[in-house]
Amino acid sequence: MSNSTKLEETLQTILTKLNKLEQGQASIQQEYGSLGSTVESINGRVNALAGVKQASNGIAHDASFPSPRLRPDSPKIPPQNHQQRDSISSIDGHVKETNGQADTALSPPPRRTSTTSKIILTTHPGQAGVDPLPMQWGAKDAQTRGPVVVSRNPSTFRRRNAVGAHGGSYSIYYALAVASKQMDTDHKPDYTNTEPAASIGPFPSWYDPKKIVAMDPLGHLAPWLFKDIIKDDNVEIRPTIAVTKAHMKIPELEESVRKGRLVPDGKICINETGELNVTKFAVEPVWYLPGVAERFGIDEGSLRRSLFEHTGGSYPELITRNDIKLFLPPIGGLTVYCFGDPAKMSDPNSKLSLRVHDECNGSDVFGSDICTCRPYLIFGIEEAVKEAQRGGSGVVIYFRKEGRALGEVTKYLVYNARKRGSDRASEYFKRTENIAGVKDMRFQALMPDILHWLGITKIDRMMSMSNMKHDAIVEQGIPIHERVPIPDDMIPEDSRVEIDAKIHAGYFTTGKVMTVEELNNVKGRAWEDVDH
Repeated sequence: MSNSTKLEETLQTILTKLNKLEQGQASIQQEYGSLGSTVESINGRVNALAGVKQASNGIAHDASFPSPRLRPDSPKIPPQNHQQRDSISSIDGHVKETNGQADTALSPPPRRTSTTSKIILTTHPGQAGVDPLPMQWGAKDAQTRGPVVVSRNPSTFRRRNAVGAHGGSYSIYYALAVASKQMDTDHKPDYTNTEPAASIGPFPSWYDPKKIVAMDPLGHLAPWLFKDIIKDDNVEIRPTIAVTKAHMKIPELEESVRKGRLVPDGKICINETGELNVTKFAVEPVWYLPGVAERFGIDEGSLRRSLFEHTGGSYPELITRNDIKLFLPPIGGLTVYCFGDPAKMSDPNSKLSLRVHDECNGSDVFGSDICTCRPYLIFGIEEAVKEAQRGGSGVVIYFRKEGRALGEVTKYLVYNARKRGSDRASEYFKRTENIAGVKDMRFQALMPDILHWLGITKIDRMMSMSNMKHDAIVEQGIPIHERVPIPDDMIPEDSRVEIDAKIHAGYFTTGKVMTVEELNNVKGRAWEDVDH
């Protein structure tokens, strides 16, 4: 055999072995990826189990309140000054009446795939078949406090302890899905691998009925805390909070890296494009009506009546069920964006930089320059990231309150009035008030609840000029050590009307507060100045 032949055979052997090594490496990488997914899944379950254990045992059990579990001998609420109503069973057609009396047994009704045979407009305390799960808002033990139950499906209807519907403003789409037969009301959610991606709490504020009144502090753990009730009693219980991890990419952040304002560290700011690691918390509103009324300085009855009358009478149980204290309103919720270790948000020894931001779709998403919303949001994110990189915590909280909670239609009407008029800073708030009847409906009184839920007890740097946000937070016992205005070089020219008017009205500034005469000279861009 020639030397060349031997060399070829040797090379072929080497190539074969290399090929096997490559295949082995690919197999290892695939197994590693699968292992990573498995580990992440296990971590999620560990977080959920830890959260359930802490929520159940971390605060002393309060034995003075009944357990929410269904008991065969559960007493009915006695009727309160009204005639005997039809039972829930007879109304929805599940149980027939005998000799004029309805069978009030609490055996679960047969399943149906759509709506019940008769429309149930409302219910009343003491009505046969009405047996809400106990709810003791603020109880120091999760099982004593009980789950939030609002579903109207047949298996859960009689056990409801809340008015409204899950999903906030999206609840209407659920109704459309059911009406168009694309959604089965008997669907059972599978919450496998949906556990929170980060641990949070519990904190003493979770069990203080005066500190949290606008969200369910146990909402991220509900399917796991109350799994026995879901399984044994066939009651639908859904989460109202979800926690996940993600990357964030915003064009301005790449510029921030290029100009040296942000420095990639491979952990929080991942790379030269300004891509960020972030932990996100989505929260749907759950209102404890006595607490909400107290925040606004009104009585609970007035709040219930106004909510009923000014939502077109959509929720009659606000009036007929004064025994139910929870309301899931049809409004948007909020999202928390946490940069760095989420545990540091509640650490009194770690510095916290915070931006509380109210939604502005036109600027935040589509870059309108008539206001400072997007620039301030970007500034808040940058400062939050830098704080996290210094070893502290950076947080941005995004509330769905479009157009000062007046909505985008009203907002655009105001824009039209401004641009067809003189658009002076001195008339900025008047334009809104003339159209909407009020300057602002964001009502920051409920905003600090999320801070209490996150365990935040102080704010080192607050990226906000709003006096309303500042006052609402401080009134809830959370001190703000430093207020940071938006830098002048980030303010679009056409938004000077907005920012100068707000500063004159009480917004924080380290600069000059204009006189009325000076405000009269601050004018926005007219439509004819825009090159279309």
